[in-house]
Amino acid sequence: MLAFLVSAIRLGMTFLLGSTGETITEKSGHLNLGTPGVMCVGAACGCYAEYLYFKAVGVFGINPVVAVILPILATLIGSALMGVIFCFLTVTLRVNQNVTGLALTTFGVGVSDFLIANTTPIFSKGSKYFTAHLSFADDLGWFGQIFFSHGILIYLAIIIALLSAFVLNKTKIGLHLRAVGENPATADAAGISVSKYRYAATCIGCGISGLGGLSFIMDYLNGNWEYCIDAIGWLAIALVIFTVWKPNLAIIGSIIFGALYIVSTYIQGFAIETKEIFKMLPYIVTVIVLLFTSIRDSKNSQPPQSLGLNYFREER
Repeated sequence: MLAFLVSAIRLGMTFLLGSTGETITEKSGHLNLGTPGVMCVGAACGCYAEYLYFKAVGVFGINPVVAVILPILATLIGSALMGVIFCFLTVTLRVNQNVTGLALTTFGVGVSDFLIANTTPIFSKGSKYFTAHLSFADDLGWFGQIFFSHGILIYLAIIIALLSAFVLNKTKIGLHLRAVGENPATADAAGISVSKYRYAATCIGCGISGLGGLSFIMDYLNGNWEYCIDAIGWLAIALVIFTVWKPNLAIIGSIIFGALYIVSTYIQGFAIETKEIFKMLPYIVTVIVLLFTSIRDSKNSQPPQSLGLNYFREER
């Protein structure tokens, strides 16, 4: 049971980073269905940066701090550039957001496949720096295993989620961002730059989502590349709906999603086909939550009114 919970937390933080980034993006009115592709590119850029670093300095010249910071920076830059592409197409050129997002997912999977070719063995060497945990965790028994046996990206995910919730709900920047997502014409009339906020929110959101991809590879899979990051990305989008666009609630929701996703591996006596059905549970739960929130019709549990709609200033 303890191993199951620890594993659920580790996987859940991948969902948390992906959903936090998507929440920030959607609060600006952008529906970025390219999040799976963004997470693929983020993971690929971070892993490839690790590969180049290891290749340049050799095994004996590795600095643990650089081995962690460099991939994180590469991930942020690579995934943020995906946000720039999305914004250029949807804000500047006014292309349909749904079509653009799906195209980015396809593009992101292709880019990650290209960057990862023949470099996978290096990742398992670099992952030990991401999974290193506090030395006293083992001395605290189950409490230490649950709260202190995780790598840096796990704690970073929680910090980012809490900080995002604070900025969105308690700051002027968050108020302006929510105004842009709810009614961009009114926000524009009040002197708020819709384009700047959408560009900034989308790029920052993509950067955070990209960290989710890096966490999945370097922390949860211990450096073993798998091509199911795009599936994880779709679940991250579902988590946004499940937690009604609240990053702080996503902390608990991500652990629930992580537990539901891996529960099949801890259940004995079922056929492989039956176990695969259990992986559908996060989607089923999300649909149920969506139905309840729609029936409830509470403003606090609804998406931004202008979500998925491009803003044309001339029509104001």
